[in-house]
Amino acid sequence: ITKAEQALNTTQAQVTSGQVATDYAGIGDKTAMLESARSAANRATAYQSATSLALNQADLQDSQMSSLSDLANQLRQALTTAVGNSDASTLMTTAQSIFDQATQILNSKDANGNYLYGGDKNNQPPVTATSLSDLTSMASASDAFQNGTVANSVMVGDGQSVQVGMLASDIGTQLMQTLKDIADFNAGSNGNFSAGLTDAQSSFLSGEITSATTAAAQVNNAAAANGNIYNQLQDASANQTTMSNLFQSFVSNIEDVDMPTAITQLNQNQVALQAALQVTAQLNQVSLLNYLNPSSTG
Repeated sequence: ITKAEQALNTTQAQVTSGQVATDYAGIGDKTAMLESARSAANRATAYQSATSLALNQADLQDSQMSSLSDLANQLRQALTTAVGNSDASTLMTTAQSIFDQATQILNSKDANGNYLYGGDKNNQPPVTATSLSDLTSMASASDAFQNGTVANSVMVGDGQSVQVGMLASDIGTQLMQTLKDIADFNAGSNGNFSAGLTDAQSSFLSGEITSATTAAAQVNNAAAANGNIYNQLQDASANQTTMSNLFQSFVSNIEDVDMPTAITQLNQNQVALQAALQVTAQLNQVSLLNYLNPSSTG
């Protein structure tokens, strides 16, 4: 009866919980494998979460690189138009607007409030200049950047990382240098751009068209690198999903009960216990009759 009750209790617990056992004793020699699989599944899930955030960051960076490239091309077009029309009366207003927009992008923050393009110095704005006049006071446009030197990376697997971050100085220095050169010239003895360019002004601005084209190329190269990063992250995410499903399936195979089998076994154990109780009741009845009628055994 005791064994039958234990077997019934076990199958009832399995059917109720859907698990083979609720403690390690019931898992037996598969405990180590179960914990190893659980740990691996948890790591895969953590990598999935981190990679998902990295994919969002790479997607945002792609959009912002496109905007920066557009700004560099706007500057190139403004220079080309000024030289072609011999009229640079609106050039500095356009340059200031491009500077403001570029700075806003390069000083973008992520959802946690960290500067996206700050690298390992993501707690401070990577671009310190707030106006074109700030640039003119610097020896070089590179002095306007205070980002770190190490771009952020994300772990996508055991011992595997992908560099997802970008540095403001790597993508914006050429554009800022072009803007600085224009502002420096405008503030100099040959400057003060207006309608009707001097030969010196026209020659200078023609050279800056090439600089603006180079700035756009720098940003486009960064955008291409970011695209490669995005593809790497997508591949990593797909692999993480596969591994997570594999480990979770392994855990399920050890931990989860086969419900149809468990229900069948429960029914069988109920029948077995009922039979055992009936046999015991019959034996007790026979023993009692023997006690009450001792002469029947003589």
